[in-house]
Amino acid sequence: MLSLRPEAQSRGTTSENGPDRARLRRGGQSPDDTSAPSPVFRLFPVLLALCSLSACRTAPPLSAVNLAEPDWRVQQGQAVWRSKKAAPEIAGELLVAVHASGRTFLQFTKVPLPFVVAQTTTNSWQIEFVADNRTYSGRGKPPAPAAWLQLTRCLAGTVPPAGWNWRESGGGRWRLENKNTGEMLEGYLAP
Repeated sequence: MLSLRPEAQSRGTTSENGPDRARLRRGGQSPDDTSAPSPVFRLFPVLLALCSLSACRTAPPLSAVNLAEPDWRVQQGQAVWRSKKAAPEIAGELLVAVHASGRTFLQFTKVPLPFVVAQTTTNSWQIEFVADNRTYSGRGKPPAPAAWLQLTRCLAGTVPPAGWNWRESGGGRWRLENKNTGEMLEGYLAP
C-alpha cells in the first residue's frame, strides 16, 4: 500500500526503484521515517479481532422427535398468539411434549398445517415458522425474545427472562406476555 504522507509522495525523498520505494509500496517505513504508522495499520488488529468475534455458527438441525417413544409426557390444548402489539391474535391447537432427558417439543397448529414448531435440548434450541419457511437455531439457552421457546421453560417452573410476565391460573390455564413488544401467548393444556 502506498503511503499518502507528504514525504512519501515527494519524488526527492526516495529513488524510483530503490529499496525504500519498494518498502513504501508494501506499506513499510523507510529507515529515516520516524512518523507513527497510519491509522489503518493501527486499526487492523482491532478489525481482525472484531471479525473473528462476529463469526457465528448455527447449530445443526435438531433430529426429528418421535413422541411414541417412552419417557415423553405429552399435553394438548388450545392457545392464542399475538406476535406484537398491533398484530392480530391467532388461535390454534397446541401440543407440548417434555422428555425425561430435558428435551422439549412444541407445535402450534392452525388447522390444517403446523404454524410454529419449537424444540429444545439441554444445550440447543430450534424454532421453525412453517408458514414463512423460516427456521432459527442456536446453542445454549433459548433467546429471550422467542415466546414459543420460553413457554416450555415457564411450564416447567423456570422464571421467564426480564421483560416477560408469566401467570398461571386454575384448570391448566396460563399466560405469557412481553409488555414491551406486545407479544403474547395465552392458553391451556389438558393434564
